[in-house]
Amino acid sequence: MMEAIAANFTRPRMGRRLAVLTVSLIVIGVCVAVFKTVGFGTDPCSTFTLGVSARTGISFGTCQLAFNLLMFLPVIRLDLSRIGVGTVANMVGVGYMADFTMWLMSPHIPPEGLSMTVRIVLFAVSMAAFLIAAAFYMVVDLGVAPYDAIPQLIAARTNRLSARAIRMLWDISILSLGFLLGSTVGLTTLITGFCLGPAIAFVSSRVRGWFE
Repeated sequence: MMEAIAANFTRPRMGRRLAVLTVSLIVIGVCVAVFKTVGFGTDPCSTFTLGVSARTGISFGTCQLAFNLLMFLPVIRLDLSRIGVGTVANMVGVGYMADFTMWLMSPHIPPEGLSMTVRIVLFAVSMAAFLIAAAFYMVVDLGVAPYDAIPQLIAARTNRLSARAIRMLWDISILSLGFLLGSTVGLTTLITGFCLGPAIAFVSSRVRGWFE
């Protein structure tokens, strides 16, 4: 595993890649915290781990890390090429960044909750930021999160379903578990599910040359 991570540091424009990776993961973590606060749902992976967090009392960051560590095991065994510094940074950084952001925000949330207007504005800004940050995270190509690697591994080993169908089934399965655990499924969930792929393609077509 260490060899795979070390290999990432030989990539072109490494300083730029690491800077973009860091900013992207910070933004993703902040956006997940905002999604939870406004109450319109979150991305499928966060939906599940927020449900586990609510049921166990364990922080979201720790649940996110534990879930990714569990999924990390088959990735290590089957395809180390998908592992990189971005993999580890995502596993550790996003959940705890979300926890930290929620801690900062909580004193400023009125007892009666946010107004619908404020919730919609926060949602719109955070959704745009999330899609762009997630796209940049993928474009820097420093390894994918274990959650994302699992459907890729399945798709590489079967011809019965397309990679897109496998990813949709994976997201729906994890999302359903989160819903059963009590997490909110809403507009954010739908948009991240249907718009992340196009956002990655859009950003990639315009910035890939920055990292060559």
